[in-house]
Amino acid sequence: MPRFSLSLLSRFIMLASISAVPFSHAEELPAPVQALSNQGLTIYGQFEAPGGLRGYGASVQGQDMAIYLTPDGQHAIVGTLMDSEGNDLTEAQLDEHVRAPLEAETWQLLEDSHWIQDGDTEAPRIIYTFTDANCPYCHQFWEQARPWVESGQVQLRHIMVGILAHNSPAMAAAMLGADDPAAALNAHSKGATISASAQPRDIEEQVYANNQLFEELGLYATPTSAFQRETDGGNVRIDRIQGLPSEERFIEMMGSAAP
Repeated sequence: MPRFSLSLLSRFIMLASISAVPFSHAEELPAPVQALSNQGLTIYGQFEAPGGLRGYGASVQGQDMAIYLTPDGQHAIVGTLMDSEGNDLTEAQLDEHVRAPLEAETWQLLEDSHWIQDGDTEAPRIIYTFTDANCPYCHQFWEQARPWVESGQVQLRHIMVGILAHNSPAMAAAMLGADDPAAALNAHSKGATISASAQPRDIEEQVYANNQLFEELGLYATPTSAFQRETDGGNVRIDRIQGLPSEERFIEMMGSAAP
């Protein structure tokens, strides 16, 4: 499975539907930049650029981009700025001014979803995983993760969805609505049958919201797992794996070899 960044929606999570962080500078946007904002671009922070230009990080429909305001303040150019040696001067600015806030927002969306805790709440590593009760690969993922979860190194947060079978939504709701959701998930993962009983409306709506999040993120497989990793430059980024990972990627996701 490929590593992903948030530069494109197809790689994971830069959604037009997400309410983006607004431009926070006290000054108003210059007219050409404001015009682009009025056309649907979300404007983030501004940054210095050579040649008297002023840069702005922006995104639209899942695509991040840079806007360069000309020195006279009357024109805006959307694109990549290169120096005389062919070096890309835009990429690092997008990483700081667009992707970083979007990734923070994405992680918050996962945190605010409806999930079942699996493992120690004090475990230092958090992995969100979209789980369908009818998904055999979700059961396999659960089993493979036991050494890390039971040692207290990893906590899985199962975002319960109902997408694979007609009774998947009801089964997800039954686990979310159980007196002890963690125990219900644990029992089901060990082979116990879950009765797809009717649940209060608010619990059913939790499953619906999780399904919507799954679709909005452009996902297509369960389990899909998201976790944070630190780049060589010390920045925190989100990574994801759709389906069961390879052994190498599984260890990367867990953060270490099996304890």
